[in-house]
Amino acid sequence: MLPAAAVFHFPWEVNSGAVQEGESVRTFGRLVCYQPEESRATLSAQHASAQHQVLVHTLFVEPFDPIIGAQYIVLGEIENMEGVGVMVRARVLNCVDGVNLALLQKAINEQRSFFKERESKEADGPPT
Repeated sequence: MLPAAAVFHFPWEVNSGAVQEGESVRTFGRLVCYQPEESRATLSAQHASAQHQVLVHTLFVEPFDPIIGAQYIVLGEIENMEGVGVMVRARVLNCVDGVNLALLQKAINEQRSFFKERESKEADGPPT
């Protein structure tokens, strides 16, 4: 059986506890740091007046040719690493530099609305 499809989460949601350990996620951010000796990258995103960071374990996507300052989308599972905190174990890490972040965020919100509406219709049952 295949795992559930990864749901898009904003970077500020990943560390807030909104995502459970082991859950598949998709998120994005600007690559601000890469530590090859630890197989760890740090993505950063601005939300309101706060800067949010997501740690990414890159072991499964190496060799990895990082472009510091570029936008990336990551697909992986959430892990709680002792002494580090919440980290995404990357299965896919793609550079998407040039993506319009405002449109991406709008698309994520539209997708969430669609799924929420679809779930509520399914819960109401089929029309008679």
